[in-house]
Formats: sequence, structure tokens, C-alpha cells
Amino acid sequence: MSMLEIRNLDAYYGESHILQGVNLMVEPGEVVTLIGRNGAGKSTLLKSIMGDIPRRTGSIAFNGTEIISLPPERICKMRIGFVPEDRGIFSTLSVHENLTIGRPNGGTAWPLERIYEHFPVLRNRRTQKASSLSGGEQQMLAIARPLYMGASFLLLDEPTEGLAPVIVEAIGAIIKDIKAEGLTILLVEQNLQFAMDLADRYYMIENGKVIREMSNRQVSEDEQTLLEHLGA
Repeated sequence: MSMLEIRNLDAYYGESHILQGVNLMVEPGEVVTLIGRNGAGKSTLLKSIMGDIPRRTGSIAFNGTEIISLPPERICKMRIGFVPEDRGIFSTLSVHENLTIGRPNGGTAWPLERIYEHFPVLRNRRTQKASSLSGGEQQMLAIARPLYMGASFLLLDEPTEGLAPVIVEAIGAIIKDIKAEGLTILLVEQNLQFAMDLADRYYMIENGKVIREMSNRQVSEDEQTLLEHLGA
């Protein structure tokens, strides 16, 4: 059984028809990357999975359970963690408070010691306000929080955007570690080289539609064409 299966998904902002008949699957343990130009609908797809887009039709099944009609709080309790593009951290709270503001959900939740083993910079900054962290440290905090809450499936929206190359490399290493721990990841990423070091498969989205599914080998072979398409 696929961990996530989306069939004929349409999503709307008001009268704007953003996603049009999207079909995709994510298998347990995979890193699947959504690629496409800005405004193609990638972030809308992640928000649709989380129930943050009210007007949707079609099917979104998670571990065989239909979730398209569920509210976001119910979807979060199914151990789906969402790291939005703006990171969604609480700037006035400390690192420790950001991590522990949510209640751990079941046996998949990472205890704080395990979080700090994988994110040592957060241990060093645990008493600091989140607003004092660098962009890369804030991104690490945003990724760590759903792990503390017990997520088994992560939705990551542009985790490397605006970060220095050395920090991008560190974020990549963290995602590899998370995958090695058995988590499944659906990643939105404009940095194709970064994605190629992590992903198992890719879906290209254009004008709200999936126009192509690709393996890592296909992406490697077509890298230059894809970079030109993405405007990189």
C-alpha cells in the first residue's frame, strides 16, 4: 500500500482553479520531489494534503484512509508533519518551547535527546528565542518540531530557499539522516542539484498539472533541459 495516494485532485483559491486533476503516489521510505516553476502549484499541493485549502475535490488517501474531508488538526494527528515555506516557528518562544509546544503523538515521536543528537545546534541554542537564530538554524528547528511530535511523513516546502551553500549542505545531510531513520518525505525544491542528491522519484508540475514522472536517472540525463525549464 502506498503511504500517500492522490487521485484526480483539484484545488481552488476562490474562483482560481490551481490544481487540475493531480495524480501521484509516495511509497513508504521514499523521498519524492515536486519540481516546477514558481506558481506551478507545488505549495498548493502540500497545503491541500494538510487540509489548508478549503475547496478541493478528488481523493487524498494516507495509509489507505481518505483524508480530503478531514480538518487540518485531524490530519496532523495522523502523523503528517508540514514544514511550510515560511517555517512556521514562533519567533518569541525559545527553541525548547518551540519544540515542546505540541504534544508527542505515540511511539514514533522523537524524544528531545534524540532531536539534539541529530540537531546539535538546537541543543546549544535551546534557551534562545527563535527570532535570534540564523535562517539555517530556524529551518532545522522547523524540521525538528514535527519529529518531536511523532511525524512519520514530512512535507517540506522549499527547505533550502535563501540559505547559504554550506547551510544547504547541512540541511541535505539532515534530510538524509531522517530518511535513514525510516521517514517518508514529500519535498518541494527548486534547487535541482540539491534534490538529485536526495530524491528517489520526481513529479514535474506545470500550471497545476503533473506533466511528468521521472526517476533519478532520467533527471540526471535531462538535467540541463530541466534547469532551463525551471529558470535555474
